Amino acid sequence: MRRSPLPILSALVLVCSLPASGADSNWSAYLGDKGSSHFSTLRQITPENVASLQPAWTFHTGGMPPNNRSQIQCNPLIINGVLYGTTPDQQAFAVEAATGKELWRFDPAAQPGIKKSGVNRGLMFWEDKANPADRRIFYANDHFLHALDAGTGRRISSFGEDGSVELKANLGRDAGGLAFGVSSPGVIYKDVLILGMRVGEGPAPAAPGPVRGFDVRTGKMLWRFNTIPSPGEFGYDTWPPNAYTHIGGANVWTGFALDEKRGLVFCPTGSAAFDFWGGNRHGNNLFANCLIALDAQTGKRVWHQQLVHHDLWDRDPPAPPTLVNVTRNGRKIDAVAQVTKSGHVFVFDRENGEPVFPIEEVPVPASDLQGESASPTQPIPTKPAAFSRQLFTYNEITNIFPASHRQVLERFSKLRPHTPFAPPSREGTIVFPGFDGGAEWGGAAADPDGILYVNANEMAWILTMVESKKTAGAPLATGEAIFSQICAACHGQDRMGNKAQNVPPLVGVEQRLKKADVLALLKAGKGVMPSFGFLSEQQQSLVADHVLGVAPAPAAPAASKPGANSAAAKEEMGGADVLGSIPYSTTGYNRWLDPDGYPAVKPPWGTLNAIDLNTGEYRWTVTLGEFPELTAKGIPPTGTENYGGPVVTAGGLVFIGASRDEYFRAFDRKTGRELWKYKLPAAGYATPSTYEVNGRQYVVIACGGGKIGTKSGDAYMAFALPAAGGAK
Repeated sequence: MRRSPLPILSALVLVCSLPASGADSNWSAYLGDKGSSHFSTLRQITPENVASLQPAWTFHTGGMPPNNRSQIQCNPLIINGVLYGTTPDQQAFAVEAATGKELWRFDPAAQPGIKKSGVNRGLMFWEDKANPADRRIFYANDHFLHALDAGTGRRISSFGEDGSVELKANLGRDAGGLAFGVSSPGVIYKDVLILGMRVGEGPAPAAPGPVRGFDVRTGKMLWRFNTIPSPGEFGYDTWPPNAYTHIGGANVWTGFALDEKRGLVFCPTGSAAFDFWGGNRHGNNLFANCLIALDAQTGKRVWHQQLVHHDLWDRDPPAPPTLVNVTRNGRKIDAVAQVTKSGHVFVFDRENGEPVFPIEEVPVPASDLQGESASPTQPIPTKPAAFSRQLFTYNEITNIFPASHRQVLERFSKLRPHTPFAPPSREGTIVFPGFDGGAEWGGAAADPDGILYVNANEMAWILTMVESKKTAGAPLATGEAIFSQICAACHGQDRMGNKAQNVPPLVGVEQRLKKADVLALLKAGKGVMPSFGFLSEQQQSLVADHVLGVAPAPAAPAASKPGANSAAAKEEMGGADVLGSIPYSTTGYNRWLDPDGYPAVKPPWGTLNAIDLNTGEYRWTVTLGEFPELTAKGIPPTGTENYGGPVVTAGGLVFIGASRDEYFRAFDRKTGRELWKYKLPAAGYATPSTYEVNGRQYVVIACGGGKIGTKSGDAYMAFALPAAGGAK
């Protein structure tokens, strides 16, 4: 049952009476600290006693939609005995960290014009050093940034407009009607709140993705770094001359790492839109697919490194970078490590961006798609070795069942032979590791010894390009053509949806929805579906009719359409003209599975790895997760696809959920041996947090499930040693 909130006065008394814990007791920033280390100095729970770990409390947040298709990806904050998190429908809440008793909650949709959509991975905390009573929780949903009083959950009216800042403003160009949201929290340097965003990635028009700094007290924008440079800015010559006026993406959707001592914020940028065809953005496309070091106070570039040139594979960095300290050739280096979807780790000196391990420019295949010009080389670090396999050959085809092997082999023979960075094609291109890594948004943990802990997926996906459907003289002037370009990547060209991605089928939707309902969805979006408000009313009507199976009206001859070439007519069909300039779409994001639903590649399908960044060598690699039905047949644990990152502690443990088998696990930090596991009420596709209250260490994880076909949940579960003992 969801706990009832306490009266505000009681909540204030309780919060103020909580003991002031030391810094080590808190989990005060996303992923543990502003360096995104996922590390805690707590050591009460150890390899010797972790087997006694047991549930301490469970908090059911509520906020699940009627169809129960939802997720919680939040890494909660814990500050002075209070835990702050978010619900499946993006409400923020505070509970007692020792009991799970609710203190307050904030519903952003209570304010007109704000909807609860997308996912949320965390929040930000700030305290005014000159006025400790001013303690704020910041988080974003939809396209708004909210400032809440940490003690009451009420909006701070002096921030922005009545407590919220409209994030679609001040992007450098108009983003009205375009997909936009914020899934990961920003980071706060002194009084500057630095924030990224999530924007469109498909062939539809996409918003740009500048990095921005806001005044933490007022919400005023202090600076903006254009990741798609304007004339006169560094990197402008790596794009076509007018790219800054219409190309989107190059956004920080993952979160940041901050070196407070140096005042440097490290920004991993996304790919440019469209993800899989870049014929309208020839060049290396700075600052897409980069790790950028900015002056956190001013937003000025200090250095950058591009990790993928002219991305055609959605190979942007999937997680915040991790600040680490390494010793290399006898020299101590303050470094920053960036994990990638391709399974590589890039390690750079924080001061100047120099690689800690050499990076080679490796020749890669050319593209044969119309108008495309792929980069002839891609940067690959010489160390560490990739933590996911790089090549899908005949020898990597699944062998768990003979029938599975035969079916996968038959399809394998019809696809282009796999090579790393093989360009997208109409025949079908193997993407391995897949679109979700390698590494994914959970990111990597690091301990003070310079050891990096990262979980990995070992999944093949298939990318198939299709030519955009057009009609003579009017690009994308039919509902079918528009659907094919902007909707099919998620719902499928066959409209059957994608269960693993929580995308519902549209076949038979006319039995559930009326045209007005479909039009409302196109205008506003819902959940993870973005708004398609950039389409004209005529185009939205065409798409709605196609989705509902309404036969299109016969097109009138061009000559009988007065003013067909007028400025007004072009403006009305403007969205179609933009879409029609992209000659390709895709058949969607398709995992390559065998007939039984298991990955097409040989196990392992999910791993947890410890990499010594001092030497570039591996300490250990173990499988992460299992399919119980396969284990029961005598097949060794295979690992599973996984989402959410690890936490490493001074007590000698690595805690991680992430696996689709719904277990929460603890591993020995030194050896990788699994020491404890607990079956959660729904999968823990989130990074856990650990903290201490009244001398007792807890580990908490959001149990939201909802990905890759697993059930959804609304719980946060905290674990601790038995109250009567365990402390050392």
